[in-house]
Amino acid sequence: MLIVGNWKMFRGPDPAALVGLDAIVCPPFTRLRDCVDAGLTTYAQNVHWDKEGAYTGEISAPMLLELGVTGSLVGHSERRQYFGESDETVGLRVRGALAAGLQVVACVGETIEERRGGETENVLRRQLSVLEPHPNLVLAYEPVWAIGTGHTATPEVAQEAHAFIKSLLDAPVLYGGSVKPDNTEGLFAQPDVDGALVGGASLDVHSFTAICEAAARIPS
Repeated sequence: MLIVGNWKMFRGPDPAALVGLDAIVCPPFTRLRDCVDAGLTTYAQNVHWDKEGAYTGEISAPMLLELGVTGSLVGHSERRQYFGESDETVGLRVRGALAAGLQVVACVGETIEERRGGETENVLRRQLSVLEPHPNLVLAYEPVWAIGTGHTATPEVAQEAHAFIKSLLDAPVLYGGSVKPDNTEGLFAQPDVDGALVGGASLDVHSFTAICEAAARIPS
């Protein structure tokens, strides 16, 4: 069971408070060094596909590796929604990061309009078409309609989506839609839910710890 805490654009809890938990943290770039120095398994929130070049505002895999960063998120729903991330650039980032030696959590998921229109499987199939199996690749299913809205996919809905994703690409799949301490056990009990990508709840050390503890109780 893998738990990834996406600290977004916040300082987040004291990294030292999370030492000892079987978890990955994804802080802003300004806190990467702090988390690495605290002994945490640390991922960036994004990474460019080229090793070097004139890409102002981007960060390369070699830069992250030099800091001691282990991996990166790629294709987070907020990157797709607010920064024009496309399936094609997600594929480029994933391939570039993996080739450089980073581990990757690649995010996929549908909007509320797409779900209501019966397009969930088509959207997931399109998003996954740019990816290939790799031992260092993990997927995260982010139902966009359940992120920051207070809504969470039921365990059954999550299981259905995860099973479909695994039928298309052989990789572990995390659930990433408003994960909270009070809904984790039902989600983690599903056979194709391999962990969680935690957003807002990871900003509170007690909530994040409770999620990790719930994951630890699930038989391996």
